Amino acid sequence: MKKYALGVVLLLATPFLTLAQVYDICVYGGTSAGVITAYTAKKAGKSVLLIEPSKHLGGLSAGGLGQTDIGNKYAITGIAREFYRKIGRHYGKFEQWTFEPHVAENLFKNYVKEAGIVVWYEHRLLSVNKKQGVIQEIAVESSNNIGARKLVKAKMYIDCTYEGDLMAKAGVSYIVGREANSEYNETWNGVQLLDKHQFPDGIDPYKTPNDPSSGLLWGISTDALAPNGTGDKLVQAYNFRLCLTNNPTNRIPITRPAHYDSTKYELLLRQIAIEKPTHINWGVMHIADMPNSKTDINNKGGLSTDMIGANHNYAEADYETRKKIIQAHEDYTKGFLYFVGHDPRVPSHLRQQMLEWGYPKDEYLDNDHFSHQLYIREARRLVGEYVMTQHNCEGREVVQDGIGLAAYTMDSHNCQRILVKNPRTGKLEVKNEGDVQVGGFPPYPISYRSLVPKKAECQNLLVPVCLSASHIAYGSIRMEPVFMALAQAAAVAATMAIDNKKAVQEINISQLRGTLRTNPLMDGSQAEILLDNDVTPQNISLQGNWQKITTGGKYAASQLINTPKTKDLATVRFTPDILQRATYDIYVYNPNPTGGGGNPGAEADQTKTAKTLIRIKAGSKVTEEMIVSQNQINDWIKLGSFVLERGADNFVEITNLKAHGIVVADAVLFVPR
Repeated sequence: MKKYALGVVLLLATPFLTLAQVYDICVYGGTSAGVITAYTAKKAGKSVLLIEPSKHLGGLSAGGLGQTDIGNKYAITGIAREFYRKIGRHYGKFEQWTFEPHVAENLFKNYVKEAGIVVWYEHRLLSVNKKQGVIQEIAVESSNNIGARKLVKAKMYIDCTYEGDLMAKAGVSYIVGREANSEYNETWNGVQLLDKHQFPDGIDPYKTPNDPSSGLLWGISTDALAPNGTGDKLVQAYNFRLCLTNNPTNRIPITRPAHYDSTKYELLLRQIAIEKPTHINWGVMHIADMPNSKTDINNKGGLSTDMIGANHNYAEADYETRKKIIQAHEDYTKGFLYFVGHDPRVPSHLRQQMLEWGYPKDEYLDNDHFSHQLYIREARRLVGEYVMTQHNCEGREVVQDGIGLAAYTMDSHNCQRILVKNPRTGKLEVKNEGDVQVGGFPPYPISYRSLVPKKAECQNLLVPVCLSASHIAYGSIRMEPVFMALAQAAAVAATMAIDNKKAVQEINISQLRGTLRTNPLMDGSQAEILLDNDVTPQNISLQGNWQKITTGGKYAASQLINTPKTKDLATVRFTPDILQRATYDIYVYNPNPTGGGGNPGAEADQTKTAKTLIRIKAGSKVTEEMIVSQNQINDWIKLGSFVLERGADNFVEITNLKAHGIVVADAVLFVPR
């Protein structure tokens, strides 16, 4: 843990050319969370300043991560969920979780424009003036070292950067790296030598195989492997999430980049020689399809797009050093793509597959068609009023002040590439260390206290991105839609603290939770009604034989299935409490009964019935709809628009009538028009 007294620096004596500009709330960092924070605060009636060090809004969501890491869509609420609904409307769907970078960035710009938010682009934090636990004002400078420094005085400050820069300069406690398992009695923290994104056995580490005197290949550390669970200062690897295209009319060839060094990819050749992949997808990288013939490419395997070990100094580095680290990652990534497509030692079938892809002409127009956002998976983490741990993820400890949910696996990418002795041969081989992928748990609540520093350290700062969590718990929480949901909660909390003249640690959390529940879009509109067998069991009635299962693409914790073995009539009835007569669009969730994912677009489970009969009662009228169960997997299927009368005399009923396979029943959504 670090508590940096030096981080609280007094404003420099150099004269400023402008007086302090005053706002209710200052949001530092125009990430996806930063935009949603600023939008929420402005919709709540506060004056807001959003400061972004770069030229872009949206962070990683606008920087290539189009294959949204969901875990479980039930966890995504409020304006965050509406973001994916807006993405869906762009593509002609109800909601969509895969998208092109420019579509996301334009949407974030629209949020700012709609709310009339003041944005200072290309300004970075210089110093923080804090007195008696309260930030008085901050100083920022041009990211290009051009122009005057500026002062900002706000009642509340919200750090939405991936790095936690405002948090650090405010002098609150934080940590960089991995805690030992013993710190919080965890089992998946610290050093972990496992089998994911790993080299196969037999990879020689030396430039000349079997010759230690020739030296180690690029990227291999000489650090010794510490015992399992040991804490250290290492940070999981960063990479760029790559948007490429195979559309010839929109494709720019991947050419030899500046600073190209083919020796950085020698380990890839040795990996390929043993594994013999038939395709680059899942062979040397993970290619996820995006709309309009584009991709979101992520790391896959022992040597891929992750630049393991190159980021350990990033979190605490100054701006110029960070710039060099980012450039090194860009050079490595462009070199990797060029190497796979052009090096004659790469098998020809892999080279030909790589040459099908190029940079998209219509993305990143001001950055040579390459992502402007490095994937900062983890940097600093707050040590606040409460620390989220593995126990929260796995449900052994459940907080009572939850203001958002997380649902993704406890996920850490590798932290180092080292030498490990093969016990069978006695030879030193190359292995990656640090990758952990442990899931199997339902959505769980995130404590409000994990967003705030200890009260004695700062009373007007919230941190929804670099929040207070152990390394391995952060690996589950650190997803873009979760950041956006926490950002909305942080903004509402900040407005409450202002209105009630209280420290952020003293607000009424029940009131905060109520606002998030009853005014989820911060516009006073009627909230939609979600009925789910886990969330609202009082509104669900079962007839016949139904089995609750926790696998597949379930919404929330489980789904209900009826198998063909049961011939008797089986129904699940969802009865909403309608407060006023209105027209609702009704949707039924269509999960796969098998598998472990909840991402839309998965292949249908062939054991599912091809069609499902659903009865809808709206007032006195009952209609029947036969939906195609093999389409829109792990997604919402619209049943239609219905006028529902006030009270509890309306229902949606899923039946096994005319079914020829497994019938699934999970969640029903009523969206007021």
